[in-house]
Amino acid sequence: MRAIIQRVNEASVKVDNQNIGSIGTGLLVLLGIENVDTVEDVKWLAAKIINMRIFSDESGLMNKSLLEVNGEILLISQFTLFAQTKKGNRPGFTRAAKPEIAIPLYEHMINTLEKLSGKKPQIGKFGADMKVSLLNDGPVTIIMDTRNKDNH
Repeated sequence: MRAIIQRVNEASVKVDNQNIGSIGTGLLVLLGIENVDTVEDVKWLAAKIINMRIFSDESGLMNKSLLEVNGEILLISQFTLFAQTKKGNRPGFTRAAKPEIAIPLYEHMINTLEKLSGKKPQIGKFGADMKVSLLNDGPVTIIMDTRNKDNH
């Protein structure tokens, strides 16, 4: 499971020109789910997202978590995070989980983030053509992969 986590002042997602989710201060999380991902990956990554200290404290240092700033989450599924680009110029996506695997894990991530944060995340529409807008704060962008969790 891969996530690109961006600290934002605001973010929103549109499908068919309709705004379906928006947040103020918080995190835009682009989530890619791989064929081998499990519920354990969801639990580990959700806890990291919620508790990561990447928001500024009174001194301007990154010392506060999403919970401490009462931030929100916009969660967007993005299978292209598992693009394979070694051969040719057209990316391959065979490592990205098929919907029958990805959708239940994506829904589990939504529920886990809500349970840990006490707020329902705003979400995109799985499999849809989405238009995501954001005002990146910092910019602060963190890339995480659950395959590397033993190294953190």
